[in-house]
Amino acid sequence: MAPAHEKRPGLDMARPRLLPDPVGMHLADLEAPPDWDAEFGFSGPLELEIGSGAGGHALEYCRRHPDVRYIAIEWRKKYARDTQSRGEKMELRNLRVLEADARLVVPRIFASGSLDAIHLQFPDPWWKRAHLKRAVIQPDFAQLLLDRLKPGGLFDLRTDVEDRAHSMLAVLEDAGFVNPLGRGTFHPYDPEEAPSTRERRYLTSGQPVYRARLRKPA
Repeated sequence: MAPAHEKRPGLDMARPRLLPDPVGMHLADLEAPPDWDAEFGFSGPLELEIGSGAGGHALEYCRRHPDVRYIAIEWRKKYARDTQSRGEKMELRNLRVLEADARLVVPRIFASGSLDAIHLQFPDPWWKRAHLKRAVIQPDFAQLLLDRLKPGGLFDLRTDVEDRAHSMLAVLEDAGFVNPLGRGTFHPYDPEEAPSTRERRYLTSGQPVYRARLRKPA
């Protein structure tokens, strides 16, 4: 077994530098959903990550699930470009990274009922009350995300901020997502899940992470 501190290729946390070329603009600028089979060159489950950050979850998930077509949206240019670059070095043909605001792009490039899963990992909590309107999980956007999922599709939520966890879970459940464990209940840690860059730190430190695995009604 490799030492606990050993880093997997492509998944290290070196500080990203701003690479010169934008990524994913051929998708982010579309006004209608593309042919995803043509974009990836193969068919299979279509999954979305909103706010992929440093890319730890996207890269590891794509490595583990080569059959899944994975779109990671991140508005911070340096992280989006660095994640795409590392994905190319890892030869992940199933990953596309878009440097964009998910709230603007998702309504245009995904058709109703087209997504098998949506991942939201540690979204910005927006601490100031005046900034709460910037939070990604708002009632209207939650309804739109529910629409874009296939019946039975998964919404995978993780955060380390307890009050935001409760508020996001309530908004998602009010929008129509079903919580298999009961309304307001968080899910236990599953060692088979692909951790994000931040979650790997918390698994080491023992800091709590609030997880929910919600479903669109079948």
